[in-house]
Amino acid sequence: MTGEDPGKQIGYLAAALKAPRIGQSYARLADQAREAGWSHEDYLAAVLDREVAARNASGAELRIRAGGFPARKTLEEFVFDHQPGIRRDQVLPLAAGGYLTEARNVVLLGPPGTGKTHLATALGIAACHQGHRVLFATAVDWVARLQDAHDRGRLPTELARLRRYGLIVIDEVGYLPFEQDAANLFFQLVSSRYEHASLILTSNLPFGRWGDVFGDQTVAAAMIDRIVHHADVLTLKGASYRLKHLAEETLPSVRAEQAH
Repeated sequence: MTGEDPGKQIGYLAAALKAPRIGQSYARLADQAREAGWSHEDYLAAVLDREVAARNASGAELRIRAGGFPARKTLEEFVFDHQPGIRRDQVLPLAAGGYLTEARNVVLLGPPGTGKTHLATALGIAACHQGHRVLFATAVDWVARLQDAHDRGRLPTELARLRRYGLIVIDEVGYLPFEQDAANLFFQLVSSRYEHASLILTSNLPFGRWGDVFGDQTVAAAMIDRIVHHADVLTLKGASYRLKHLAEETLPSVRAEQAH
């Protein structure tokens, strides 16, 4: 290829490698390298770094879109000053993703509106950026998904497929009670991931009330044992953040009392 235009040659090779950012950045980085006196190795590392960074960002975006998140939330948006139950230094280390490599779980307990879903979503999106596949759904939706797989005779296959996801987020455990079949399906999901892959769970109920949700204290105890054996349990406190801006007299319960 002697005598051929280097720009065209690099463009062709970048296309052949399916690395379009190399074709986009090589000239600008070459000017920067000449001005700063970079070595050939420094220049090559910079070009490849741009390509890898762009690929990671693109992959993270695909994983986020496939994750089923209800919204896009970040830890930077979470107002820790309004949440007395947890501290920033308890949550930020989780965003680094070490719990995922250890197949540890994260459990967020607390009243409705205190930020559990926000934190679960933010940690799930952070996991996507770290290269993990993530799926988010409510507890009711997870049970419906497993019930459908069971009805089609594919429950073991579905559980095995889900185990390939680095993180599953189960939101709103406890908002609705489960019948026995649903409770058993939920237990199988938890058991299939035990010491294999991570869960994030949110619940408005303390563990002592989970027996009411699953209709069986023994099943609830066995499930909790598997969840918390390797887990960070964070308890959020306070009134609903979503309602804090409303005047007290506008709340339905207060209006009802005033009417009598």
